[in-house]
Amino acid sequence: MNPFLSRMMSPDDANFHGNVHGGVILKMIEQAGVIISTRHCNSQRESEGEEAHVPCYTALVRVERTDFLQPMFIGEVAQLHAEITHTAHHSLEVQVKVWAEDIMKGTKRLTNRATLWYLPMAVDPPHKIQTVPKMTYVNKETEEAGWSRYRAQKADRERKGLGGAPSLDLSMLERMRESQENGLMEHTVAYAQSSLIHLAGVSDCNAVNYVYGGVTMKFMDEVAGITAAKYCKTNVVTASMDTVNFHKPIKRGSVMYFTGRPTFTSAHSMEIEVFVDTEALREGITKKERAVHAFFTFVSLSQPERKVLPIPCLQVQTDGEASRFFEGKMRYQARKRKRTFSEGSSVD
Repeated sequence: MNPFLSRMMSPDDANFHGNVHGGVILKMIEQAGVIISTRHCNSQRESEGEEAHVPCYTALVRVERTDFLQPMFIGEVAQLHAEITHTAHHSLEVQVKVWAEDIMKGTKRLTNRATLWYLPMAVDPPHKIQTVPKMTYVNKETEEAGWSRYRAQKADRERKGLGGAPSLDLSMLERMRESQENGLMEHTVAYAQSSLIHLAGVSDCNAVNYVYGGVTMKFMDEVAGITAAKYCKTNVVTASMDTVNFHKPIKRGSVMYFTGRPTFTSAHSMEIEVFVDTEALREGITKKERAVHAFFTFVSLSQPERKVLPIPCLQVQTDGEASRFFEGKMRYQARKRKRTFSEGSSVD
């Protein structure tokens, strides 16, 4: 199979140790997804006729849990293979595989698998959800499996409870930011918490002036990486990103606030919770709104051996931090169970 997208990794894409940032890979994954999904949703132009066809773009609404199976390094070529694997009436599923090719040695390694869900939106009238052209399935079993995944992700989006909603509201975030000062104890939430602020510009947006989901995920991974690096003071890399639901589209000109904080540590990994809040200043709206929320998992690596290092235990200081640590432990154990099941049932 020929690659859908292909790009050589440069020093700008990596950290000081040569590991390509997870956010760079997430951005490329979303680029592949938005291209193939938008192309499919406009595929009936000829059968409908130019006058009857409503041009549309696709908006990322959900990314399933994404594991970083192997690291990618400077000089390797990222090859992305994208495929539409299910179509519902108003949404479609795209699966993307990422390979790292060493063109000097002629070898390739599978580094990522990702599943993304998109909604087709009309360009004019704006924001009107369109119907997705139905794909052709190999057989009935494949179609039923697609519908099963669709129902599962829909139920998960509607689910309330553990991990289903942000555990920190905006007012609490502001109080935490204001309370931070020098001299905080290491390996605590307050010590490692980090923030980024970004103004959504033209290069961040699609043709209808909304920020690409991949751009948002790239910054989310960046603030999570800063948080993990502050905590560990070593080379840290993204191990996984839990399922992400995009609650609100982000318009061009909005101020984007990214906040990361540690919530749980195991012996060799740490969980970082990331919030994305926005202000639509161009529209005169100064109230911050929650746009995205997700959990990232990072590991610490030695140099130059790249062996996984132990991670110091997170020192919880409040009842809220203790509660979030317990919830993080539950998520950690759920990830381990799912990973063990997937490895045991894999036929790749």
